Amino acid sequence: MEQRFLLLIIAACLTGSVAAQGYRFTIRLDPVTPHAAADTVFFVAGNFNGWQPGAGGYRFHKTKAQAYELTIAGLAGPLEFKITRGDWSKVETTAAGAAMTNRKIELVSDSVIRITVAGWQDHFLLPEKRHTASPNVRVVENFYMPQLGRSRNLRIYLPEGYNSTPQKRYPVLYLQDGQNVFDAYTAYAGEWAVDEYLDHTKLPSCIVVAIDNGGGLRLNEYEPYPVKRIPRAEGDRYAAFLVKTLKPYIDGHYRTMKEKRHTSIAGSSMGGLISLYTALKYPGVFGGIGVFSPSFWVTEKKIYEDIRKNGAFLRAALYFYVGMQEGDTMPEDLLKAVQELQKAPGSRLTAVIRSGGRHNEEAWRKEFPLFYQALVSKNN
Repeated sequence: MEQRFLLLIIAACLTGSVAAQGYRFTIRLDPVTPHAAADTVFFVAGNFNGWQPGAGGYRFHKTKAQAYELTIAGLAGPLEFKITRGDWSKVETTAAGAAMTNRKIELVSDSVIRITVAGWQDHFLLPEKRHTASPNVRVVENFYMPQLGRSRNLRIYLPEGYNSTPQKRYPVLYLQDGQNVFDAYTAYAGEWAVDEYLDHTKLPSCIVVAIDNGGGLRLNEYEPYPVKRIPRAEGDRYAAFLVKTLKPYIDGHYRTMKEKRHTSIAGSSMGGLISLYTALKYPGVFGGIGVFSPSFWVTEKKIYEDIRKNGAFLRAALYFYVGMQEGDTMPEDLLKAVQELQKAPGSRLTAVIRSGGRHNEEAWRKEFPLFYQALVSKNN
């Protein structure tokens, strides 16, 4: 296959470079926060720590003035964050209990900010969530993952007409963070609406297998390399589960096109990282790869070693996406990965950088149709 490289930079430019060591960012919470006991523990979750709501290294400590303070070193650029009390059911809200937009700051020097939390989500009754999954989505509960010794729900989309055309076979797309793919009821912050898109697109459809993330185990399962931030990395075993357990099951129970050219994998953030890693480790399995806003930074540059070592074996269609408003070094990290892969022959690379793109489900929902169009076109 002849290599082609397409770089789409939409209303965006990369100018300059982030300070080598970054800056110190200090957050001070006012000492009086609503409904908070003296022993309440506060955390910050943001685009600089994978949006972990209760990560130990991002816990506030109490000052002598009875305020709460946290200093994070090595940050730069646009930051987005929220305050939590340890998980997303206890995230800060407005005084009326409404969901807040992310707090934002452009970090260009050492900075100290003081903020006040107006309310907490668990102290208000939330609007009733409704299921939005298409009738074409079915759930396989408690699917066992022998490589990890635990079970996980699968959400499987079967194309319209699947049951009425018993001779027809379909390509398969494997997606991470399955709770966010089809159903607003299970989604953390909005769904991708993949089922609605496939229900109505005029493009050839496919089977979609969305694997639920492990909640508190998500970072471990999606991190391939033991690193300082995530020492209990289980990504290697998770990748083996996808290829050695899940794919054979799907191929054995559904009418799939089993070949590499008809098998794709994708995910966002840490899910984007593990999707690319899995494809690199098993280059004979996936012919299409979608990498949305990948958290390459958390690997301490180890992902680039695997790209250099195994990139030449991929021979696949890769679709990369990142937004310029995602903060940290994500646009630069993505371009570095693309440039490394460009050196390897045989793959088709598409990189999309959007000036207004943020690190959230809404952005990935908008990008999915373009990724899917690229998947379909690779076989034409």
